Amino acid sequence: MKINLPLKLINKVFERDDFSCQKCGFRNINREELEIHHINPKVFNGSNEIANLSTLCSICHKHAPDTEKEFKKYLLEKIDSKILNTFRKSDYSISKKTKTGMVNAFKTGRHIAKSPKGYKLIDKLLVPDGNEETISKIFQEFLDSDISLTQLAKKNNMTPAGMKKLLKNITYLGKIKFGGEISDGTHKPIISPSLFNKVQDKIKELGWI
Repeated sequence: MKINLPLKLINKVFERDDFSCQKCGFRNINREELEIHHINPKVFNGSNEIANLSTLCSICHKHAPDTEKEFKKYLLEKIDSKILNTFRKSDYSISKKTKTGMVNAFKTGRHIAKSPKGYKLIDKLLVPDGNEETISKIFQEFLDSDISLTQLAKKNNMTPAGMKKLLKNITYLGKIKFGGEISDGTHKPIISPSLFNKVQDKIKELGWI
């Protein structure tokens, strides 16, 4: 299900944050380069309450972590917006075109980023690569055993960071994410909602968020 924020709510967040990125301080009254970020992501039951929303510029939003704990740490590490101005200016026209294309892809349910483990891209469409059972086994083993993240990663020739990202990837539910919004994708899900949610609950218990 696509998540839309009411314009009135977006305006309240921008006004509260003085139309400024909370990471680098970039101020943009016309709002073209500002975006809304969920502090606690929707996929982890984060709400649309104003206290759970933060203003970021497009550059800082692009690199924002996907968990509440990591995001709050990210905000504490401030950066001067002037440092990003060179990138902001040089990428302005290109980023606008790119963003428009990505928005259009998102609206049609197409996956935007690099294909995750278990999928491949064919003609810009995400399809299972034949390793769906392996992905399912990874989720199930993590849920049913006391295996450590490092051990599970090593067993599947991955880094611990990569394994952690895999276990939290909503792409496996047949969904896509862009600009803080989540929508149904056109691709086939690999993991059932029940298994995915149980894994997320265990991740929370382990304090990963």
